[in-house]
Amino acid sequence: MEENFNNSEFDAYTEVPEPEKPSFNWKKEAVEWIQAIVFAVIIAVILKTFVFTLVLVEGASMENTLHTGDRLFVTRLMYEPKQGDIVVFTPERDTSKPYIKRVIAVGGQTVDITDDGHVVVDGEILDEVYLSEYTGGNNKNITTTMVSNPVKFPIKVPEGHFFAMGDNRIRSHDCRSIEVGDFDNDFGCVGNERAIGKAQFRLWPLSKFGSLY
Repeated sequence: MEENFNNSEFDAYTEVPEPEKPSFNWKKEAVEWIQAIVFAVIIAVILKTFVFTLVLVEGASMENTLHTGDRLFVTRLMYEPKQGDIVVFTPERDTSKPYIKRVIAVGGQTVDITDDGHVVVDGEILDEVYLSEYTGGNNKNITTTMVSNPVKFPIKVPEGHFFAMGDNRIRSHDCRSIEVGDFDNDFGCVGNERAIGKAQFRLWPLSKFGSLY
């Protein structure tokens, strides 16, 4: 009995050796980091290509709504231009850089410009509260002056197209010019497939952060 007790006591206090710590594998760690970075880049490219993108505004064509240096959040997923949208698009005749303008009319609508510069869509004068007296508001015929190769109004926008102008009517190269429209028409209209997306809100400067509508 005593012998068994001593054996049990000995067994109870036998030290168990600690397991060896695995050595650090630099190669495996580097591969895992590279895989994570590649995955993150792929996700970012997919999001930027199909879901949203960021746009830096350059030029005065959308003043006083937008100014040079403004950074905008633009949604892309399944976007189809609608009247009143601030749209980013790449003209078919000038693919050097994207344009940013406001959609005035879409497929099936008729656009005209009165002698005193008012924009008329389907027989109704647009209430363009985003214009100012310094960028085209309340000035006679500013909508058609200083435009190279101008279109002849009225025009009916073809289906699958849109007609857009900058808010700064006296300093905007837009759909009032044949040069901005697609090759399939001579009245400045842009195919919906040329639209990159809709500018939703301003990210910068922080003092103007918020929705554009």
